[in-house]
Amino acid sequence: MTLYKNILHPCRSVLLSASLILPFTLISACAATQSETAPIVASNTPQAAPQTPPQTTEPTRQAQAQQPKAYANFDAWLEAFRRDAASQGISSRALSALDNVRYLERVIELDRFQPEFVRPIWEYLEGAVSSARINNGRIKLAEHRQTAMQMEQRYGVPAEVIVAIWGIESSYGSNFGNFSALSAFATLAYDGRRSEFARGELLAALRIIDSGDIAAENMIGSWAGAMGHTQFIPSSFETFAKDGDGDGRRDIWGSIPDVMASTANYLARSGWQTGQPWGVEVRLPSGFDYSQTEQRSSAEWAAQGVQALNGSLPSFSSASVIVPAGAQGPAFLVGPNFRAILRYNNATSYALAVATLSDAIAGRAGIQQSWPRDQLPLTRAQVRELQQALNAMGYNVGEPDGIQGPNTRRGLSAYQRDQGLVPDGFATQALLERIKRR
Repeated sequence: MTLYKNILHPCRSVLLSASLILPFTLISACAATQSETAPIVASNTPQAAPQTPPQTTEPTRQAQAQQPKAYANFDAWLEAFRRDAASQGISSRALSALDNVRYLERVIELDRFQPEFVRPIWEYLEGAVSSARINNGRIKLAEHRQTAMQMEQRYGVPAEVIVAIWGIESSYGSNFGNFSALSAFATLAYDGRRSEFARGELLAALRIIDSGDIAAENMIGSWAGAMGHTQFIPSSFETFAKDGDGDGRRDIWGSIPDVMASTANYLARSGWQTGQPWGVEVRLPSGFDYSQTEQRSSAEWAAQGVQALNGSLPSFSSASVIVPAGAQGPAFLVGPNFRAILRYNNATSYALAVATLSDAIAGRAGIQQSWPRDQLPLTRAQVRELQQALNAMGYNVGEPDGIQGPNTRRGLSAYQRDQGLVPDGFATQALLERIKRR
């Protein structure tokens, strides 16, 4: 769980609390945020694999400009931070870890990077839920079945879901980064764009060292500071990490019981409901109103003609219909457990990857409806062009930033509705051309 996780991972914890329908996957630094009141029906176009840090919001291009620094150089900033950390009770032992902290230009390069081209969700899922990842997930579950089942019984989260997050976050521990978390957060804090967040995480990392859970030299993770097998940022670690093997330490780098206990605890505290599925693939009736933004019970959705593709609808008291690739792609009815996964990483594509990977590991069927593969995603430049056009027509979507967030989808849906089109909020090349010809 990449912890920008709440930053979510809360990028992971924090991030994830979005309403089910519309989150976007961001690059490897954090997922886009969404509120609990976000629309229930929305589309989503991911851009990168879910190696995102927990819960953070992706800033606009304009907001990414480097802020003026109040210090002559990084060393001066670090010394001032050291004094402040000491005043907040950080021990001299933990503070000594700052002796090895360095400014990492590569972290800034990655933090600033925004790919011009965005991968469509079906391509993202093909990579995230590949046959190799499914097979490796089954192997890992078999290898650690006793531990996984213990955590399932303790926290109520299915073993295959725990393993699926492990697979999505770090490919089962084969790739959880090689950056010093301390240097990464110090660099980001000094740089200025997300200084308050990074500063807070750096303090949390020092508290973790103080607690004895991990030595400073072993606090390794992604460039954005997400750490360990399931990618927690320090603040999420402090809140959710658990000692699963009973050795008195919470080690998400080297102890699989700790990794599984921490991941399951994160989901449990994010609202996971034992015994319920994440959701189900559905068939929508002709004339379905894609502009709905309310969560409804399964019975209410059924009354509108929503049907499970196989079997019956799960009994959800509060569920959303999502169409991550618009009206021409698959549709899903998702409940509280899907929202719990979103708390880990607030991107519809991420949650769908975890959900379908867990199904595949458990031997359940995958997505059956076809994706609209003939629809090419918009580049970031084209998204900005779309946003500018919508603003010019009175559909206020905010500052054009090239990111298809909830405001852009809402504005696009309103335009589609006014034009007599299906208001699914899904941006396509054809729709952009139509708007440009207005």
